[in-house]
Amino acid sequence: MAYKRFTKSQEQLKPDVRYGSLLVSKFINAMMLDGKKSTATRMVYDALDIIGKRVKDAPPLEVFETAINNIKPNIEVRSKRVGGSNYQVPIPVNRKRQQSLAFRWVRDAVRAKKGKATCHFLAQEIIDAFKGEGTAVTTRENVHRMAEANKAFAHFAW
Repeated sequence: MAYKRFTKSQEQLKPDVRYGSLLVSKFINAMMLDGKKSTATRMVYDALDIIGKRVKDAPPLEVFETAINNIKPNIEVRSKRVGGSNYQVPIPVNRKRQQSLAFRWVRDAVRAKKGKATCHFLAQEIIDAFKGEGTAVTTRENVHRMAEANKAFAHFAW
């Protein structure tokens, strides 16, 4: 009997325990540092609890999903070498990379702040992204601005 081997991308990710959401489960994995998943889980759940207390008109899961959608970039720039010159070529971003970039930008924005518990900064960043503000949304706008400025080089897209 042959055993089926799975690569990492083929393994099934389980939804998180509290909300039953794959997006939250993936975000917990993105926030994890040094393999400490229980710490990352506690931090994300604490942040969602804080969001639930601060934002009264929407449930925390809906706020989180809207915030991530507000952060996802539609287009980005990649370097392409043509004839001895490097050009910043705007290219569309696929869905999987959009999500990973959004998670990375939130994580980096939260880790850059010092002083309070990480869950408070995470909650604030998600609430800001829900409103269309914050560091992660600013990063997205900068990426879109860079792509807009370099759209003359779009014909170099591969």
